[in-house]
Amino acid sequence: MKYSLRQLEIFLTIARYQNISKAAEQLHMSQSAASAALQNLEQAYNISLFNRVGKKLELNEVGKTLRSKAVLLADHALEFEQALQGHGDIGHLKVGASFTIGNHLAVSYLAGYLAEHPEAKVDINVANSADIAAQVLNFEVDIGMIEGEVKDKGLELIPWREDRLVVFCSPEHPLAKKKNLSDKDIAQARWILREPESGARQTFARAMTGLMSDIDIYLEFKHNEAIKKAVEAGLGIGCLSEIVLQNNFKAGDLVPLKLPKRDMKRTFYFALPKQRQKTAAIDWWIQGCQ
Repeated sequence: MKYSLRQLEIFLTIARYQNISKAAEQLHMSQSAASAALQNLEQAYNISLFNRVGKKLELNEVGKTLRSKAVLLADHALEFEQALQGHGDIGHLKVGASFTIGNHLAVSYLAGYLAEHPEAKVDINVANSADIAAQVLNFEVDIGMIEGEVKDKGLELIPWREDRLVVFCSPEHPLAKKKNLSDKDIAQARWILREPESGARQTFARAMTGLMSDIDIYLEFKHNEAIKKAVEAGLGIGCLSEIVLQNNFKAGDLVPLKLPKRDMKRTFYFALPKQRQKTAAIDWWIQGCQ
């Protein structure tokens, strides 16, 4: 074999950061050593893995093809090392979760996972669905948990559980006493919503087909709590997952509003790269969440 596992690690880290100096910092090695390792790998097989664009390195078609195989090989090498150490079931895992899932669901599943695999190290990174999908495709996380159907041919989406968005307002809002909102009510209201890249916003836009151009989007926030606080303050009405709002409805801080003609249902998904086989840890996580 003309390559080493260390060279594969360096190659994958450079592919992740698209920058040799950042990859070298992550790997605790000098930039020159990281650059030399990549050059040696390329020269050994007379191939080029990256296109050089200024200081940025972009995977070329050969690099993209070999990257998925290198990730799989690195996963198997890690599992083999754990088996040699007598900890084959340790279950280390990097999870990417959208804001709603990460802040309201993932932690409860983490508790069950760690009860089964107490020596495992699990990192949970929280961002919007589009960012999590990008992290999955860039192999920055082992598995993603997202709220929307992100369309990318490199992603495998596994349906997980159903969810529903709920429109809501403060108890003092004029719409709080209405049982059902009409299209006129929807168009005249000031809306406080998630950012356009979020799964919640995509579902909202789909549900409001035919009305989106008339809707007054007064404020946009990346975080659910900011939206709830703004709605509580009477700045407008919002739309979030019922998972996020159930405690507020019980406490009476916020009031649900009904939109009988609008379909607010959606599906949560597990997201994986299509070219990457599931490891035992990924299988354990999916089973625990189900």
